[in-house]
Amino acid sequence: MGPDTAQEGETGRAHPDGRAETHYAVLGTISFGLAVGVTFAVITVVLGLFATFLGWGLLAVSALSSVFVGYGPTIVGIISGGVWAFVSGYIIGLMIAYLYNRFLLRRRGHPALPRS
Repeated sequence: MGPDTAQEGETGRAHPDGRAETHYAVLGTISFGLAVGVTFAVITVVLGLFATFLGWGLLAVSALSSVFVGYGPTIVGIISGGVWAFVSGYIIGLMIAYLYNRFLLRRRGHPALPRS
């Protein structure tokens, strides 16, 4: 496809001269980081609650406790694991959104990015 036609995932409008105007969806870095952080935290807390009250997922909680300091099948451990999961999810979400936006701008040939 040429530069004047919209590709999959892009929306297009016509320029006054008839060319397709392409718009790309840029991710909000902080918003995406918060979304991933909250998702990680909720999953970790729910897993901890299942392990504490139902005995389900004890091996998963044990494995995560090697990554999240203080995480375990206790109320304090669940809170600690939720905080660690939020922080790590937030950082991972920031990195994903940042890289996505950089790759998108490079693909578009944004003038602020150096050519490699």
